[in-house]
Order: sequence, then structure tokens, then C-alpha cells
Amino acid sequence: MSVNMYDAAYDLEKAVRQSQEFADLHKAYEDVEQDAAAQGIFQNFRNIQMQLQQKQMTGQPITDEEVQQAQKAAALAQQNQKIGKLLEVEQRMSMVITELNRIIMKPLEEIYGALEK
Repeated sequence: MSVNMYDAAYDLEKAVRQSQEFADLHKAYEDVEQDAAAQGIFQNFRNIQMQLQQKQMTGQPITDEEVQQAQKAAALAQQNQKIGKLLEVEQRMSMVITELNRIIMKPLEEIYGALEK
């Protein structure tokens, strides 16, 4: 029996979109987007995160000043109730995706795990 992996992937996408975690994430994101102050704080926080990730991926050093700026942005973001909620539901969604990835990768782990023995 042959299974079309792409069909299964699209079914998984549909399941993610229909999940409570996704609904919670979507609502929390909309709540932030509808609050101009929260939106500005969140965008600044995300921009700083992205800049630091880009530097890490390209092997560039991150300065103490950049670390302090990121810490201040994170503290400010977490003080906002709407952003705090968004970060919380993002974390839950991330845990779901990590678990799904673990399940998807299991066949490969079985192959390569056998090679390590």
C-alpha cells in the first residue's frame, strides 16, 4: 500500500489549522494587532530577535549592547498582558510542532539509530 506523503502533509496542515492551539494563537495575535501600543512593542521585540538570530546564523558576534537591548525589549514585551499571552500560546504551539516533528522523523531515527549501534 502506497501512501502519498504530500496528501498526509496537507491533512496535517488542516489538523493544525483546526487545533485549539492554533485557534488560541490566532486570537492572541489578533488581540496584539488590534492594540497599537502592544503591536509596536511586539514588532520591536520581534525585529530585535530576528536581527540577533541572523547574526547567530551567519557567525557574527553579538555585542553586549545588543544583548542588553534584547533583554530590555523582552522585559517590555512581557509586561504587556496581550503580548505575554501571545508568547505563552506561541510556546504551546511550538511544543506541538516539536512533537509533530519528532513523530514525523521517527522512521529516519529508526534507520540511523540502528547504524549507531
